[in-house]
Amino acid sequence: MTIPDGGPPAPEPLPPTRPDTGDDEYSATVLASHWVQRPEPEPAPVPTLVVDSGAAPGDATVLRFGPGVTSALARRPHPTLPTLVTPPAPRRRPQRHALPALVLVAAVLFLFWRQHTASAVDVREVSVTAARQTLGCDSTAGIVGLVRTDGRPGTLSYRWVRSDGTSSDVRHTEAVRGQRQVRIELLWSFQGPGRHAAVAELRLLSPERRSAEVRFVYDCP
Repeated sequence: MTIPDGGPPAPEPLPPTRPDTGDDEYSATVLASHWVQRPEPEPAPVPTLVVDSGAAPGDATVLRFGPGVTSALARRPHPTLPTLVTPPAPRRRPQRHALPALVLVAAVLFLFWRQHTASAVDVREVSVTAARQTLGCDSTAGIVGLVRTDGRPGTLSYRWVRSDGTSSDVRHTEAVRGQRQVRIELLWSFQGPGRHAAVAELRLLSPERRSAEVRFVYDCP
């Protein structure tokens, strides 16, 4: 080493360092872990479940995995759904109750017509007469009521009312076409001694309300 005059001695250069080839753990360049670029790991294939729609009932289900399933399904022709055909509406059969209903309507119309025809008779006059004005002991009075009409057919409803406090039930008689006078009779019997002023009244109830009466005497000494 040469020492120049007037100055400190210059340092001697260090001999170059060589790696020891016998050391297996030796690394020429040590880089930080963030310097090392590693390839991106490929994503694991996602399992895709594909059910074969063409398989018959009871066949095993086919499982396919991998990214190619979507494209394979896209290339696979889709089955055509069958066209639904709407069946024609069934024809309505005539209801079995139609005939009985028509018969019932016809019967109601007939009864209405008959009732209207029966009540079409027009009453003109009502009168009552007695065969005798005075009765003796144990006698029967013959009383006749006359109802004059216009000659049309119909039904007459009436009742007899007597002065002894009794009356008959409602009775009916028919007037035929062309008959202009209807005769209604009452028999009233008396027995025993005594005197009684009797009154018999004929009350017409339908087709309209009218009345007539007759007076006579029962005399038995």
